Amino acid sequence: MATSLCIIFCILFISSSSALDEKNVTKNPVDELVAIVNINRTSHKSSSLTNNPDLACIALQYIKAYQGKCDEVGGPDAKKPAESEFPDTFAPTCEVEVATLAPITLAPITGRVLGCQSKYIKPDKAFTQILTMKSTSLNIIYNTTHTEIGAAVSGSYGGGPYFWCLLFSSGKSNSSFVLERGEAKITRPGVFSGANDECSGVNGLSENLSFLMIFVGVFVAGCYTILV
Repeated sequence: MATSLCIIFCILFISSSSALDEKNVTKNPVDELVAIVNINRTSHKSSSLTNNPDLACIALQYIKAYQGKCDEVGGPDAKKPAESEFPDTFAPTCEVEVATLAPITLAPITGRVLGCQSKYIKPDKAFTQILTMKSTSLNIIYNTTHTEIGAAVSGSYGGGPYFWCLLFSSGKSNSSFVLERGEAKITRPGVFSGANDECSGVNGLSENLSFLMIFVGVFVAGCYTILV
């Protein structure tokens, strides 16, 4: 009897571990979001956009400027980072040369779409349920003057709320948002498009490992009690 119960514990443990791996080790969700944006743009007779990781890194910094305050996105209390934060904070954090995003160059930021929700949802639902709920957002997404896009998603404080951000530019590929060292700087938490980076769960791997360790503790204690 004791052996049977321990076997059941083992099966539950292995199943839960597999579920965690399947749920939390995923491809980059904002690369999927960019693909969804481009599919919708072409269906509306607009051109596809270049996925610019440098612009996407800036999108992630844009999210972080809200410091997890979801109520400041939309509604009567809506706020947005000042224009000065792009050259003063966002670009340096991503190691983007400030001169390559100034209005006098060919890479101005021509549109921003930001959404926030308490729970994480998949990119397709983020597009339909968060980012395109307003006609003004749709006008930005389908704007024919855009040539580049950068997308980012990030949770806050180890969980929700979750922010999704799209930044658009009319810059030229390989000459806009030029990096000081040639590669976008990976910054956590969150993930941005075009970074060749897989997202190990938007909540963060540490949170899932904590859950796994708790499960291990329960499993060991259960077997010990049964066998003794």
